[in-house]
Amino acid sequence: MVVLQLRFLLVPFLTSIMGAAQYMMQDAALMNYIDQRFLSLEKRLEKCNQDILDYLEEFRDFSKMVLSRLARLNSYKAEVKSEVEYLLTRIERAQRDIDYFGSVTDSNTCIEVHEDLVKQQLFEEAETKKKLKLMLNASCDHMLAGIKSLKIFKKIGDKHGSWMKDPGKKHAKIYLLNGSVNSVILEFANIMTFMESNHMLKAHKVTLPFPWQGTGHIIYQGFLFYHRYGSLNEIIKFNIQKRNITDQMLLPGAGRIPAYQLSPPTKIDLAIDEQGLWAIHAEPETEGNIVITKINHITMAVEHTWDTSCNSKDAEAAFMACNTLYVVYNFPSGGTSRIQCVYDVLDTVNTYEIPQLHFPKRHGSHSTIHYNPKEKQLFAWGDGSQIIYKVHTKQKI
Repeated sequence: MVVLQLRFLLVPFLTSIMGAAQYMMQDAALMNYIDQRFLSLEKRLEKCNQDILDYLEEFRDFSKMVLSRLARLNSYKAEVKSEVEYLLTRIERAQRDIDYFGSVTDSNTCIEVHEDLVKQQLFEEAETKKKLKLMLNASCDHMLAGIKSLKIFKKIGDKHGSWMKDPGKKHAKIYLLNGSVNSVILEFANIMTFMESNHMLKAHKVTLPFPWQGTGHIIYQGFLFYHRYGSLNEIIKFNIQKRNITDQMLLPGAGRIPAYQLSPPTKIDLAIDEQGLWAIHAEPETEGNIVITKINHITMAVEHTWDTSCNSKDAEAAFMACNTLYVVYNFPSGGTSRIQCVYDVLDTVNTYEIPQLHFPKRHGSHSTIHYNPKEKQLFAWGDGSQIIYKVHTKQKI
């Protein structure tokens, strides 16, 4: 009887335990299923995030490529515009020549020039000279009479390079630009710091956004003016203190051949004299004769251009001083540098009476010669040496 009672009591108890165990198993299976779903969702989210990152990286690369191509397109557009402007200038010159010859009347093998046309041309030439004299301060009346002495301050750097002071500033800083293609300017506090044995430790480096081409750069009133590497004839105006580009321009006709045969890396040579900024280059249309251009250093606009009679063959450098171009020649193997072609834009110098001016005491070549109008000295770079020449001047003839 007792056994039957125990059996009746155990059956419901065991039934309830089995039911609870079954529910627990079902809950465990449900939890496991939920965990698996969460893991699956996490993996999908991770893949989604990775895909988004990959898409963002691809989009950045694509954006860089598009911007690069747009920049190249703008460069090509600027070069084409420059060439078109240069072509239009040539067409205008040709048109003036055609108009002139069209005004000439042929009568029985005798050519009679119309007097009114001659008077008009003479009047226009006189007016042009007046404007030029107003633009270029006519009080600048000295010319080079000799190169008195030289001093080699240091020998550092490559065969090609340039060094200079800023004639438009009161400070005594020295700037060194090593190489024909580079983007780093070395700035020294003064000439004494530059001459010290540990001068590189005291140099302040200024990095440009684009490298320069050649050695024809110049620093004036706190700005570096230079020919941009990779461009045909783009001149950049860079603020040295603020480290940014403030302006740029294209120089029509320039950049196709070297400015000087013996300095092939330099296609555009920029110069400073008492009147400001100039550009010196050569053109194939003039059979290699040198062309000089007056540039407004503030607006970067071309003010006037002159075709000179000085040829770039066997020339190694040139500089401007008091509205006058002095071209330095040498031998291809190196020798004594000499000035044997002078061109005054105002025709106040009788170039036929100027003797050849030889550079003293040195056998070699120059990659750069820049005139400093403030100190009346020539800063030159010769075979890796940094040189200063003192000059002797006299009244223009």
